[in-house]
Amino acid sequence: MAAVVSLEKRGVRVSASVLEEIESGGLDGLVAEELIRWGFDRFAPRIALSAGFGSPDGMVLLDLMHQIDPGRTRVFTLDTGRLPQETYNLIDRVRDRYEIEVEVFFPDPERVQKMVRQHGMNLFYETEEKRKLCCAVRKVEPLERALAGLDAWISGLRPEQSVTRSAVSAVEIDEVHGGRVKLNPLAGWSKDDVWAYVKKHAVPVNALHAQGYPSVGCAPCSRAIREGEDERAGRWWWERPESRECGIHTGYEEEGSGI
Repeated sequence: MAAVVSLEKRGVRVSASVLEEIESGGLDGLVAEELIRWGFDRFAPRIALSAGFGSPDGMVLLDLMHQIDPGRTRVFTLDTGRLPQETYNLIDRVRDRYEIEVEVFFPDPERVQKMVRQHGMNLFYETEEKRKLCCAVRKVEPLERALAGLDAWISGLRPEQSVTRSAVSAVEIDEVHGGRVKLNPLAGWSKDDVWAYVKKHAVPVNALHAQGYPSVGCAPCSRAIREGEDERAGRWWWERPESRECGIHTGYEEEGSGI
């Protein structure tokens, strides 16, 4: 009972035994496939991949999960209402190839309407605060609904992607999202590793990658990158590199927004 109380005080959803596995370092050094299998064994069916369909990383993870156990492979995505057509095309390709359901979560239409009435359609270009408000309404809140039935989730974060992700580890207790376990199985992979896997296994990816977009988000907030820029330099490129996150991994509130 003492262990349960301790976990509750820390805001952790997982059992004491799983927490011990994580904090003891027992999962350190597991390759991506081993970590995914561990996640399936501990949490299925309450574990799913969060895929934006805008980077090859998520597609590699989906392929790995499907190879390991298609019956336990779950994937969800957030449709912000501002995605490029190429992203929707990829979602349909994934449905056909892997014969799985992609669980789609949308923003609350009333909150979107109120935000647009108050701040305009392109508020995200005006200030960092307004951009984060848009992300909170269109992505962060829908993510909370997506995670509501899960004890663990899987993401394609890698330290190499950007300065905001340099401290990513393979297994985390996600205190931003209720103490769930968060697996980042590609934390030890490089960009070259990811693309080598894509080519070897003919993994479907977003068509915009071939046009210089290594990372694709909402259409008005994504551009092709220039030589020498990091993989996510084309996301919210008008902001400081240290602020270029949508909040689904870092978390922030819609302070002062009235939304």
